[in-house]
Amino acid sequence: MMNFLPMTDAEVQQRYELAKKSFADLGVDTEKALETLANTPISLHCWQGDDVHGFEVHEGAVSGGGIMSTGNYPGCATSPEQLRCDAETALKLIPGKKRFNLHAIYAETEGKVVDRDQITPEHFARWMAWAKEQNVALDFNPSFFAHPLADSGYTLSNRDDKVRDFWVRHDKQCRLIAAEMGKAQGSPCIVNHWVPDGAKDQPVDRLTPRKLLKDSYDRIFAETLNPAYIRDGVESKVFGIGLEDYTVGSHEFYMNYVASRPQKDVMITFDMGHFHPTESIHDKISSVAVFQDELLLHVSRPIRWDSDHVVNFNDDLRNLFLQLVRCHFLKNTYLALDFFDGAIDRLGAWVVGTRAAQKALLYALLEPTPILDQFEKDNDNAMKLALLEELKGAPWEAVYDEFCRRQGTPVGTAWINQLFDYDRKVARTR
Repeated sequence: MMNFLPMTDAEVQQRYELAKKSFADLGVDTEKALETLANTPISLHCWQGDDVHGFEVHEGAVSGGGIMSTGNYPGCATSPEQLRCDAETALKLIPGKKRFNLHAIYAETEGKVVDRDQITPEHFARWMAWAKEQNVALDFNPSFFAHPLADSGYTLSNRDDKVRDFWVRHDKQCRLIAAEMGKAQGSPCIVNHWVPDGAKDQPVDRLTPRKLLKDSYDRIFAETLNPAYIRDGVESKVFGIGLEDYTVGSHEFYMNYVASRPQKDVMITFDMGHFHPTESIHDKISSVAVFQDELLLHVSRPIRWDSDHVVNFNDDLRNLFLQLVRCHFLKNTYLALDFFDGAIDRLGAWVVGTRAAQKALLYALLEPTPILDQFEKDNDNAMKLALLEELKGAPWEAVYDEFCRRQGTPVGTAWINQLFDYDRKVARTR
Protein backbone atom coordinates (compact mmCIF):
# COMPACT_ATOMS: atom_id res chain seq x y z
CA MET A 1 0.00 0.00 0.00
CA MET A 2 1.09 3.58 -0.66
CA ASN A 3 2.07 5.36 2.55
CA PHE A 4 0.27 8.69 2.77
CA LEU A 5 2.70 11.18 4.24
CA PRO A 6 1.20 13.65 6.71
CA MET A 7 1.77 17.38 6.44
CA THR A 8 3.82 18.94 9.19
CA ASP A 9 2.10 21.21 11.70
CA ALA A 10 3.97 24.15 10.20
CA GLU A 11 2.68 23.34 6.70
CA VAL A 12 -0.90 23.02 7.95
CA GLN A 13 -0.71 26.31 9.85
CA GLN A 14 0.89 28.12 6.92
CA ARG A 15 -1.89 27.00 4.57
CA TYR A 16 -4.48 27.97 7.17
CA GLU A 17 -3.13 31.50 7.58
CA LEU A 18 -3.41 32.06 3.83
CA ALA A 19 -6.96 30.69 3.84
CA LYS A 20 -7.84 32.79 6.88
CA LYS A 21 -6.81 35.96 5.04
CA SER A 22 -8.69 34.91 1.91
CA PHE A 23 -11.93 34.44 3.86
CA ALA A 24 -11.34 37.59 5.92
CA ASP A 25 -11.33 39.57 2.68
CA LEU A 26 -14.92 38.36 2.25
CA GLY A 27 -15.87 39.25 5.81
CA VAL A 28 -15.74 35.65 7.08
CA ASP A 29 -14.18 34.85 10.47
CA THR A 30 -12.58 31.41 10.16
CA GLU A 31 -11.94 31.21 13.91
CA LYS A 32 -15.64 31.61 14.61
CA ALA A 33 -16.41 28.95 12.01
CA LEU A 34 -13.93 26.55 13.64
CA GLU A 35 -15.45 27.20 17.06
CA THR A 36 -18.95 26.44 15.78
CA LEU A 37 -17.74 23.29 14.03
CA ALA A 38 -15.99 22.09 17.19
CA ASN A 39 -19.16 22.56 19.24
CA THR A 40 -21.55 20.83 16.80
CA PRO A 41 -21.85 17.12 17.64
CA ILE A 42 -22.57 14.45 15.04
CA SER A 43 -24.01 11.12 16.16
CA LEU A 44 -22.33 8.02 14.69
CA HIS A 45 -24.69 5.08 14.13
CA CYS A 46 -23.71 1.76 15.67
CA TRP A 47 -25.38 -0.28 12.91
CA GLN A 48 -22.77 0.65 10.29
CA GLY A 49 -20.28 -1.43 12.28
CA ASP A 50 -22.08 -4.78 12.15
CA ASP A 51 -24.54 -4.58 9.23
CA VAL A 52 -27.60 -4.06 11.49
CA HIS A 53 -27.30 -7.51 13.06
CA GLY A 54 -27.48 -6.46 16.71
CA PHE A 55 -26.85 -8.75 19.67
CA GLU A 56 -30.25 -10.11 20.58
CA VAL A 57 -30.53 -13.68 21.83
CA HIS A 58 -33.38 -15.36 19.95
CA GLU A 59 -35.49 -18.47 20.24
CA GLY A 60 -35.24 -19.67 16.66
CA ALA A 61 -34.55 -17.71 13.51
CA VAL A 62 -34.73 -13.96 13.24
CA SER A 63 -37.43 -12.73 10.90
CA GLY A 64 -39.40 -9.62 10.16
CA GLY A 65 -37.35 -7.75 7.54
CA GLY A 66 -37.74 -4.03 7.05
CA ILE A 67 -34.06 -3.09 6.98
CA MET A 68 -31.09 -4.46 5.06
CA SER A 69 -27.36 -4.02 4.63
CA THR A 70 -25.60 -5.51 1.61
CA GLY A 71 -22.05 -6.74 1.12
CA ASN A 72 -19.66 -9.15 2.82
CA TYR A 73 -16.43 -7.22 3.34
CA PRO A 74 -14.29 -9.16 5.87
CA GLY A 75 -14.08 -8.15 9.51
CA CYS A 76 -17.67 -7.41 10.46
CA ALA A 77 -18.05 -6.96 14.23
CA THR A 78 -19.76 -9.99 15.76
CA SER A 79 -19.82 -9.00 19.44
CA PRO A 80 -20.38 -5.86 21.49
CA GLU A 81 -16.69 -5.81 22.38
CA GLN A 82 -15.61 -5.89 18.74
CA LEU A 83 -18.12 -3.21 17.79
CA ARG A 84 -16.97 -0.94 20.60
CA CYS A 85 -13.33 -1.50 19.61
CA ASP A 86 -14.12 -0.54 16.00
CA ALA A 87 -16.06 2.51 17.15
CA GLU A 88 -13.22 3.65 19.41
CA THR A 89 -10.82 3.52 16.47
CA ALA A 90 -13.23 5.49 14.28
CA LEU A 91 -13.72 8.11 16.99
CA LYS A 92 -9.96 8.70 17.12
CA LEU A 93 -9.88 9.40 13.38
CA ILE A 94 -12.75 11.91 13.48
CA PRO A 95 -12.16 15.43 14.83
CA GLY A 96 -14.70 17.41 16.79
CA LYS A 97 -17.59 16.53 19.05
CA LYS A 98 -19.22 13.12 18.58
CA ARG A 99 -22.20 11.15 19.90
CA PHE A 100 -23.04 7.46 19.43
CA ASN A 101 -26.40 6.18 18.24
CA LEU A 102 -27.74 2.79 19.40
CA HIS A 103 -30.65 0.62 18.30
CA ALA A 104 -32.65 -1.47 20.75
CA ILE A 105 -31.34 -4.70 19.17
CA TYR A 106 -27.89 -3.89 20.59
CA ALA A 107 -29.01 -4.80 24.11
CA GLU A 108 -26.67 -7.05 26.09
CA THR A 109 -28.72 -9.65 27.95
CA GLU A 110 -26.00 -12.02 29.26
CA GLY A 111 -27.12 -14.83 26.94
CA LYS A 112 -30.75 -14.70 28.06
CA VAL A 113 -33.75 -14.32 25.76
CA VAL A 114 -35.31 -10.94 26.56
CA ASP A 115 -38.06 -9.87 24.21
CA ARG A 116 -38.16 -6.27 23.07
CA ASP A 117 -41.04 -5.22 25.26
CA GLN A 118 -39.00 -6.31 28.30
CA ILE A 119 -35.68 -4.57 27.71
CA THR A 120 -34.52 -2.20 30.45
CA PRO A 121 -31.68 0.28 31.07
CA GLU A 122 -29.57 -2.47 32.66
CA HIS A 123 -29.29 -4.14 29.24
CA PHE A 124 -27.42 -1.06 28.05
CA ALA A 125 -25.32 -0.49 31.15
CA ARG A 126 -22.09 -1.47 29.39
CA TRP A 127 -22.85 0.90 26.54
CA MET A 128 -23.41 3.73 29.01
CA ALA A 129 -20.16 2.97 30.83
CA TRP A 130 -18.27 2.79 27.53
CA ALA A 131 -19.75 6.09 26.33
CA LYS A 132 -18.64 7.76 29.55
CA GLU A 133 -15.10 6.45 29.04
CA GLN A 134 -15.11 7.75 25.46
CA ASN A 135 -16.62 11.09 26.49
CA VAL A 136 -19.49 10.74 24.01
CA ALA A 137 -23.23 10.98 24.63
CA LEU A 138 -25.63 8.26 23.49
CA ASP A 139 -28.71 8.45 21.28
CA PHE A 140 -31.28 5.68 20.88
CA ASN A 141 -33.80 4.01 18.53
CA PRO A 142 -36.55 1.42 19.01
CA SER A 143 -36.19 -1.53 16.59
CA PHE A 144 -39.39 -2.35 14.67
CA PHE A 145 -37.84 -4.93 12.33
CA ALA A 146 -36.19 -8.38 12.24
CA HIS A 147 -38.75 -9.86 14.66
CA PRO A 148 -41.53 -12.44 14.19
CA LEU A 149 -44.16 -9.85 15.12
CA ALA A 150 -42.97 -7.68 12.24
CA ASP A 151 -43.56 -10.42 9.63
CA SER A 152 -46.88 -8.98 8.44
CA GLY A 153 -45.25 -5.69 7.49
CA TYR A 154 -47.18 -3.82 10.19
CA THR A 155 -46.06 -3.02 13.76
CA LEU A 156 -47.47 0.14 15.40
CA SER A 157 -50.19 0.19 12.73
CA ASN A 158 -51.08 -3.50 13.02
CA ARG A 159 -54.80 -4.30 13.13
CA ASP A 160 -54.15 -7.08 15.64
CA ASP A 161 -54.34 -5.41 19.06
CA LYS A 162 -51.98 -7.96 20.64
CA VAL A 163 -49.28 -7.31 18.06
CA ARG A 164 -49.74 -3.56 18.19
CA ASP A 165 -49.71 -3.55 21.99
CA PHE A 166 -46.40 -5.43 21.96
CA TRP A 167 -44.78 -2.76 19.80
CA VAL A 168 -46.27 0.05 21.88
CA ARG A 169 -44.74 -1.55 24.99
CA HIS A 170 -41.42 -1.88 23.17
CA ASP A 171 -41.36 1.81 22.28
CA LYS A 172 -42.34 2.86 25.78
CA GLN A 173 -39.47 0.82 27.20
CA CYS A 174 -37.09 2.41 24.70
CA ARG A 175 -38.10 5.88 25.86
CA LEU A 176 -37.46 4.90 29.49
CA ILE A 177 -34.05 3.52 28.53
CA ALA A 178 -33.22 6.71 26.64
CA ALA A 179 -34.26 8.87 29.59
CA GLU A 180 -31.87 6.93 31.82
CA MET A 181 -29.10 7.43 29.28
CA GLY A 182 -29.81 11.14 29.15
CA LYS A 183 -29.82 11.42 32.92
CA ALA A 184 -26.53 9.55 33.22
CA GLN A 185 -24.75 11.59 30.54
CA GLY A 186 -26.16 15.00 31.43
CA SER A 187 -27.34 15.54 27.84
CA PRO A 188 -30.68 14.66 26.25
CA CYS A 189 -30.72 11.29 24.53
CA ILE A 190 -32.24 11.81 21.07
CA VAL A 191 -34.74 9.05 20.24
CA ASN A 192 -35.78 8.45 16.66
CA HIS A 193 -39.03 6.55 16.04
CA TRP A 194 -39.21 4.85 12.64
CA VAL A 195 -41.47 1.98 11.58
CA PRO A 196 -41.24 0.11 8.25
CA ASP A 197 -45.02 -0.44 8.14
CA GLY A 198 -46.62 -0.67 4.71
CA ALA A 199 -47.70 -2.84 1.79
CA LYS A 200 -46.10 -4.12 -1.39
CA ASP A 201 -49.01 -3.50 -3.75
CA GLN A 202 -52.29 -1.54 -3.83
CA PRO A 203 -53.83 -1.72 -0.36
CA VAL A 204 -57.52 -0.82 -0.48
CA ASP A 205 -57.73 0.68 2.99
CA ARG A 206 -54.97 3.25 3.40
CA LEU A 207 -56.74 5.13 6.17
CA THR A 208 -57.12 2.60 8.99
CA PRO A 209 -53.38 1.84 9.42
CA ARG A 210 -52.66 5.57 9.68
CA LYS A 211 -55.37 6.02 12.31
CA LEU A 212 -53.85 3.10 14.23
CA LEU A 213 -50.34 4.53 13.90
CA LYS A 214 -51.53 7.86 15.27
CA ASP A 215 -53.24 6.13 18.18
CA SER A 216 -50.09 4.11 18.95
CA TYR A 217 -47.92 7.22 19.04
CA ASP A 218 -50.46 9.03 21.18
CA ARG A 219 -50.18 6.20 23.71
CA ILE A 220 -46.39 6.14 23.51
CA PHE A 221 -46.00 9.89 24.01
CA ALA A 222 -48.72 10.08 26.67
CA GLU A 223 -46.04 9.71 29.34
CA THR A 224 -44.17 12.99 29.69
CA LEU A 225 -40.47 12.45 30.32
CA ASN A 226 -37.97 15.08 31.35
CA PRO A 227 -36.87 16.98 28.19
CA ALA A 228 -33.47 17.47 29.82
CA TYR A 229 -33.00 13.70 29.44
CA ILE A 230 -34.86 12.77 26.24
CA ARG A 231 -36.02 14.30 22.96
CA ASP A 232 -38.24 12.41 20.49
CA GLY A 233 -38.30 12.52 16.69
CA VAL A 234 -40.54 10.70 14.19
CA GLU A 235 -39.18 9.70 10.79
CA SER A 236 -40.95 9.30 7.47
CA LYS A 237 -40.03 7.13 4.51
CA VAL A 238 -41.15 7.05 0.90
CA PHE A 239 -41.00 3.24 0.52
CA GLY A 240 -38.98 0.16 1.37
CA ILE A 241 -38.14 -3.23 -0.13
CA GLY A 242 -41.38 -5.23 -0.12
CA LEU A 243 -43.29 -2.06 0.79
CA GLU A 244 -43.06 -0.29 -2.54
CA ASP A 245 -46.66 0.87 -2.90
CA TYR A 246 -47.68 2.12 0.53
CA THR A 247 -45.80 3.40 3.58
CA VAL A 248 -48.02 4.15 6.57
CA GLY A 249 -45.56 6.65 8.05
CA SER A 250 -45.30 8.93 5.03
CA HIS A 251 -43.87 12.45 5.00
CA GLU A 252 -47.36 13.96 5.06
CA PHE A 253 -48.43 11.76 7.97
CA TYR A 254 -45.51 12.75 10.18
CA MET A 255 -45.53 16.43 9.29
CA ASN A 256 -49.18 16.57 10.29
CA TYR A 257 -48.58 14.48 13.39
CA VAL A 258 -45.80 16.74 14.64
CA ALA A 259 -47.93 19.82 13.90
CA SER A 260 -50.75 18.34 15.95
CA ARG A 261 -48.55 17.98 19.05
CA PRO A 262 -47.58 20.70 21.52
CA GLN A 263 -44.44 22.60 20.48
CA LYS A 264 -41.19 20.86 21.54
CA ASP A 265 -43.12 17.67 22.32
CA VAL A 266 -42.14 15.65 19.23
CA MET A 267 -39.96 16.82 16.33
CA ILE A 268 -39.82 15.75 12.71
CA THR A 269 -36.92 13.62 11.48
CA PHE A 270 -35.67 14.10 7.94
CA ASP A 271 -33.54 11.32 6.45
CA MET A 272 -31.76 12.33 3.24
CA GLY A 273 -32.38 8.84 1.80
CA HIS A 274 -36.10 8.70 2.56
CA PHE A 275 -37.57 10.80 -0.20
CA HIS A 276 -38.17 10.45 -3.93
CA PRO A 277 -34.99 9.95 -6.01
CA THR A 278 -35.10 13.46 -7.50
CA GLU A 279 -36.16 15.15 -4.25
CA SER A 280 -33.65 16.94 -2.03
CA ILE A 281 -34.49 17.81 1.54
CA HIS A 282 -32.52 21.07 1.69
CA ASP A 283 -35.54 23.08 0.52
CA LYS A 284 -37.60 21.65 3.38
CA ILE A 285 -35.38 23.18 6.09
CA SER A 286 -36.75 26.71 5.77
CA SER A 287 -40.34 25.43 5.93
CA VAL A 288 -39.63 23.58 9.16
CA ALA A 289 -37.84 26.62 10.59
CA VAL A 290 -40.99 28.72 10.18
CA PHE A 291 -43.18 26.42 12.26
CA GLN A 292 -41.00 24.17 14.44
CA ASP A 293 -38.37 24.73 17.12
CA GLU A 294 -36.30 21.60 16.51
CA LEU A 295 -35.29 19.16 13.78
CA LEU A 296 -33.58 15.78 13.73
CA LEU A 297 -31.53 15.02 10.63
CA HIS A 298 -30.33 11.61 9.49
CA VAL A 299 -27.51 12.37 7.09
CA SER A 300 -27.40 9.78 4.33
CA ARG A 301 -27.01 9.48 0.54
CA PRO A 302 -29.59 8.01 -1.84
CA ILE A 303 -28.61 6.49 -5.18
CA ARG A 304 -31.43 6.10 -7.72
CA TRP A 305 -33.87 4.70 -5.18
CA ASP A 306 -34.63 5.25 -1.52
CA SER A 307 -31.48 4.01 0.20
CA ASP A 308 -28.69 4.70 2.68
CA HIS A 309 -25.23 4.96 1.08
CA VAL A 310 -22.07 6.28 2.75
CA VAL A 311 -22.18 10.07 2.90
CA ASN A 312 -19.73 11.94 0.69
CA PHE A 313 -19.03 15.60 0.02
CA ASN A 314 -21.53 16.21 -2.79
CA ASP A 315 -23.94 18.98 -3.77
CA ASP A 316 -26.85 17.54 -1.78
CA LEU A 317 -24.79 17.53 1.39
CA ARG A 318 -23.43 21.04 0.86
CA ASN A 319 -26.90 22.40 0.08
CA LEU A 320 -28.31 20.79 3.22
CA PHE A 321 -25.80 22.46 5.53
CA LEU A 322 -25.95 25.74 3.65
CA GLN A 323 -29.66 25.89 4.42
CA LEU A 324 -29.13 25.04 8.09
CA VAL A 325 -26.64 27.89 8.39
CA ARG A 326 -28.51 30.39 6.22
CA CYS A 327 -31.75 29.76 8.11
CA HIS A 328 -29.94 30.11 11.47
CA PHE A 329 -31.32 26.68 12.33
CA LEU A 330 -28.09 24.77 13.01
CA LYS A 331 -28.40 25.27 16.78
CA ASN A 332 -31.95 23.85 16.59
CA THR A 333 -30.91 20.72 14.70
CA TYR A 334 -29.69 17.35 15.95
CA LEU A 335 -27.29 15.71 13.47
CA ALA A 336 -26.95 11.94 13.11
CA LEU A 337 -25.57 9.66 10.41
CA ASP A 338 -27.64 6.84 8.93
CA PHE A 339 -26.10 4.54 6.33
CA PHE A 340 -25.00 0.94 6.31
CA ASP A 341 -22.64 -0.53 3.76
CA GLY A 342 -21.20 -3.99 4.32
CA ALA A 343 -19.44 -3.94 0.96
CA ILE A 344 -16.52 -1.78 2.15
CA ASP A 345 -14.43 -1.43 5.28
CA ARG A 346 -17.10 -0.56 7.84
CA LEU A 347 -14.88 1.55 10.06
CA GLY A 348 -13.72 3.48 7.01
CA ALA A 349 -17.34 4.17 6.09
CA TRP A 350 -17.90 5.77 9.51
CA VAL A 351 -14.90 8.04 9.13
CA VAL A 352 -15.53 8.98 5.50
CA GLY A 353 -19.16 9.82 6.23
CA THR A 354 -18.57 11.82 9.39
CA ARG A 355 -15.67 13.83 7.99
CA ALA A 356 -17.73 14.55 4.86
CA ALA A 357 -20.58 15.88 6.99
CA GLN A 358 -18.16 18.07 8.94
CA LYS A 359 -16.62 19.40 5.72
CA ALA A 360 -20.06 20.30 4.37
CA LEU A 361 -20.88 22.11 7.60
CA LEU A 362 -17.59 24.02 7.53
CA TYR A 363 -18.17 24.94 3.88
CA ALA A 364 -21.50 26.46 4.92
CA LEU A 365 -20.02 28.27 7.91
CA LEU A 366 -17.40 29.86 5.65
CA GLU A 367 -19.92 31.28 3.19
CA PRO A 368 -20.04 35.12 3.02
CA THR A 369 -23.82 35.05 3.32
CA PRO A 370 -24.28 38.81 4.02
CA ILE A 371 -22.67 39.68 0.68
CA LEU A 372 -24.81 37.13 -1.16
CA ASP A 373 -27.93 38.37 0.64
CA GLN A 374 -27.21 41.94 -0.40
CA PHE A 375 -26.71 40.96 -4.04
CA GLU A 376 -30.07 39.18 -3.92
CA LYS A 377 -31.88 42.12 -2.28
CA ASP A 378 -30.42 44.50 -4.88
CA ASN A 379 -31.44 42.17 -7.72
CA ASP A 380 -27.79 41.71 -8.66
CA ASN A 381 -28.33 38.05 -9.39
CA ALA A 382 -25.50 37.67 -11.89
CA MET A 383 -23.09 38.93 -9.24
CA LYS A 384 -24.59 36.57 -6.70
CA LEU A 385 -24.25 33.61 -9.06
CA ALA A 386 -20.69 34.61 -9.93
CA LEU A 387 -19.64 34.72 -6.29
CA LEU A 388 -21.34 31.39 -5.54
CA GLU A 389 -19.34 29.84 -8.37
CA GLU A 390 -16.05 31.36 -7.23
CA LEU A 391 -16.64 30.13 -3.69
CA LYS A 392 -16.53 26.53 -4.91
CA GLY A 393 -12.79 26.94 -5.26
CA ALA A 394 -12.26 28.76 -1.96
CA PRO A 395 -9.54 27.27 0.30
CA TRP A 396 -11.95 25.75 2.84
CA GLU A 397 -9.96 22.48 2.90
CA ALA A 398 -7.03 24.30 4.50
CA VAL A 399 -9.39 25.41 7.27
CA TYR A 400 -10.61 21.82 7.80
CA ASP A 401 -7.02 20.59 7.95
CA GLU A 402 -6.33 23.14 10.69
CA PHE A 403 -9.43 21.87 12.50
CA CYS A 404 -8.06 18.32 12.39
CA ARG A 405 -4.66 19.51 13.61
CA ARG A 406 -6.16 21.36 16.57
CA GLN A 407 -8.32 18.36 17.45
CA GLY A 408 -5.34 15.99 17.41
CA THR A 409 -6.64 13.83 14.56
CA PRO A 410 -4.85 12.92 11.31
CA VAL A 411 -4.77 15.65 8.68
CA GLY A 412 -5.71 15.05 5.05
CA THR A 413 -5.02 11.57 3.67
CA ALA A 414 -2.85 10.53 6.63
CA TRP A 415 -5.76 8.85 8.42
CA ILE A 416 -6.01 6.28 5.60
CA ASN A 417 -2.73 4.74 6.83
CA GLN A 418 -4.32 3.99 10.21
CA LEU A 419 -7.46 2.64 8.56
CA PHE A 420 -5.38 0.26 6.44
CA ASP A 421 -3.40 -0.99 9.44
CA TYR A 422 -6.54 -1.62 11.52
CA ASP A 423 -8.25 -3.36 8.61
CA ARG A 424 -5.37 -5.76 8.06
CA LYS A 425 -4.20 -6.29 11.65
CA VAL A 426 -7.53 -6.34 13.52
CA ALA A 427 -10.70 -6.58 11.41
CA ARG A 428 -9.49 -9.21 8.93
CA THR A 429 -8.12 -11.48 11.64
CA ARG A 430 -11.60 -12.14 13.09
